[in-house]
Amino acid sequence: MRSIWNGAISFGLVSIPIKLVNATENHSISFRQVHTADGGRIRYRKVCELDGEEVTASDIGKAYEDADGSMIPITDEDLGSLPLPTAKTIEIVAFVPADSIDPLQMDAAYYLSANGVPAAKPYTLLREALKRSQKVALAKYALRGRERLGMLRVVDDVIAMHGLLWPDEIRAPEGVAPESDVSVRDAELDLADALMDTLGEVDMDSLHDDYREAVEELIAAKASGEVLEPPESGGTGGGKVIDLLAALESSVRAAKEARGEGDAGEADGEDAPSAKVTSLADRKSSDSTTRKTPTGKTVSRASSGSGSGGGARKAASSPKSTGAKKSTASTGRPAAKKSASSGGSGTKKTASKATASKTTTSKTTTSKKTAAKKQSGTKAASRKRASA
Repeated sequence: MRSIWNGAISFGLVSIPIKLVNATENHSISFRQVHTADGGRIRYRKVCELDGEEVTASDIGKAYEDADGSMIPITDEDLGSLPLPTAKTIEIVAFVPADSIDPLQMDAAYYLSANGVPAAKPYTLLREALKRSQKVALAKYALRGRERLGMLRVVDDVIAMHGLLWPDEIRAPEGVAPESDVSVRDAELDLADALMDTLGEVDMDSLHDDYREAVEELIAAKASGEVLEPPESGGTGGGKVIDLLAALESSVRAAKEARGEGDAGEADGEDAPSAKVTSLADRKSSDSTTRKTPTGKTVSRASSGSGSGGGARKAASSPKSTGAKKSTASTGRPAAKKSASSGGSGTKKTASKATASKTTTSKTTTSKKTAAKKQSGTKAASRKRASA
């Protein structure tokens, strides 16, 4: 690996020649800016805003912009004349426990390599001293024109250095925490602990950048003229989560199923908090509560949202409907009315037909009687004439 800085570690009166090597690398895919009309590259040129001419790197210097906008030129000679004892030295100033370093201060990481055979012995001495003390070294060093703070620790058989931000570069977290007071129940904490235990540890080497891989596949497909179909979007698991306990229970169960541990209530042979999952809709429809009436009776009442069945239960539990049922059972009249009315329009039509039939029958009977009277009158008249 190519070194980016050569110097020495100052360890008391011991000086250890070292080379500084980047310990990390960026695998992010970078893109170029192009003109969308013809695909031409878009480039940036350094132009002086006073005369409009393009300038080269050798013609560019440094200046500090004052509050009023004026420029104060600063040359490399000016900076070189400043006292900077760490210009070529990583100066160890203290040894402290590793947990005394706030991770917020962590910056870039480097490997320190022994520079030459004579540096191997003091390098190994410092490495083994750090291992046995289980401490890290705080150091000052200069890189890219400024003095920095660093932390030296052992990684495998190599001394690594993490650049640290200065304490006054860490912002206070004012106005970041929730403003309202939030209380957390013990049951929620227990489920959170169960979820943490279920997720357990992870092999760091198994973690990778899925998005970067997808971008690489997209680029390869476009380069070969293929057309990638957009992936199907996975389900989001329904609506908004309004029950924290249910969400935690679901998370515990899903994590255990993903790890092949079976039921959410079993964990490596040890008793674990039960994590039976019930959806909110099922919980609303199945949960029942009991309440006491003012007279002291205990009444079972199902949760709302049960549709027409809930209305029937409410009607059955009300005193008025109970009384109505009793009167129906004793007289039977309401039931008869109900059955009569249940026939609907068909029953009414039948009743009207029956009435019409009765009317026709009565008319026929009347006409028969009238005809008989006329016939008897005619016979009487004929008898009178015969006798005369």
